[in-house]
Amino acid sequence: MGALFLIGVVGLGIARYSFGVVFDSLQGDFGWSRASTSGIFSAYMFLCPAFSILGGWAVDRYGPRKVFTAVGLFTGLGLLLTSQVTAPWHLFLTYSLLLAIGSGCIYVASMATIYKWFVERRGLALGIVSCGVGIGMMVMPPVVAYLISSYGWHTAYCIIGLVAFFIMIPCALLVKNPPGEVAASLNGGGLENRTGGLSLVQAAKTRNFWLLIFVLLSFSTCFFSINTHIVPHALDLGIGSMPAALLLSCIGGGSILGRVILGRISDSVGGKQAFLICALLLIGTMLWFTKSSDLWMLYMCTAVFGFSFGGTAPVNAALIGENFGARHMGLIMAVIGIGWEAGAALGSILAGYTFDISGSYIPAFIAGAIVTLIAVILIIFLKTPSSYNEASQE
Repeated sequence: MGALFLIGVVGLGIARYSFGVVFDSLQGDFGWSRASTSGIFSAYMFLCPAFSILGGWAVDRYGPRKVFTAVGLFTGLGLLLTSQVTAPWHLFLTYSLLLAIGSGCIYVASMATIYKWFVERRGLALGIVSCGVGIGMMVMPPVVAYLISSYGWHTAYCIIGLVAFFIMIPCALLVKNPPGEVAASLNGGGLENRTGGLSLVQAAKTRNFWLLIFVLLSFSTCFFSINTHIVPHALDLGIGSMPAALLLSCIGGGSILGRVILGRISDSVGGKQAFLICALLLIGTMLWFTKSSDLWMLYMCTAVFGFSFGGTAPVNAALIGENFGARHMGLIMAVIGIGWEAGAALGSILAGYTFDISGSYIPAFIAGAIVTLIAVILIIFLKTPSSYNEASQE
């Protein structure tokens, strides 16, 4: 768990959740609009599903150690090469492509590995490991902001690329494959709990499979309109660069609590009810953003936003396990995750486009509340089957 925790801190904390910090520097250096600058991150998120699916299949087939070693290599390489770019199109190769190869499957591979390791209190275990992402969101943005302000963004990316190499690869070598059938019986779990479940084809024939894709699409469109643009929004309000970067840290801090608390709640009441809690909190927070202009209000708002954001990670994994089982969980989670990655790409670039045409992020905040309301409706129609066979016969 510790190794996967650190991989999440570094890999996703830098690649996925610190882009907002470098946003202003890239826009200034290359003279892009906000929609164009957002396009770098959107391209990264559009590419992530392909490598998430590949990584999910590989972790089911070859185990997590080999997968996470490749993750560390490509993440470090992408960051180092990003530090050397001299033209805007270079960023689409070094950041969008190489970081998608490296970090695109971290969440899926981590959650699938942990799900197969644990039988009792899986939601809590999933929440604890996913806290690595929350810590990454809390720690990495101010670190990256400090490096950029002290040395410039080129040198900053060189430094964090070396950090990725020297933390992620050693951690990958410490990851062990999940125990087999004997360990499952020793831990009190049946064979079905550890290795049973549907194939991807069987899962794709169920209603819940498609509902979950669109739920994640709605959630992610909302989430990443904030994650990518909250720092530029704060700068527009006259807030300094470091306090603005700390807004991402507030999201990360709130997400840590959300991952643990809602992961534990999902063990008690089920993933569907926990998902509804996340969605309702998110709707309220997006409306709250439209009225928040002072720094202290933004800090409070982003903390609550982070709580609902973080809670979706273990809840999503628990729901997928409840519905489809563990045998092919990595691959199934990766395919369902296409909704999440597509929403992240759409939310980022659409919020930037909305600002370009209106001069404000308020319409984007309202749109985020609306798409989350759609997610609530879809969640209501989710049906948790009593067995995998029942799911395959929906």
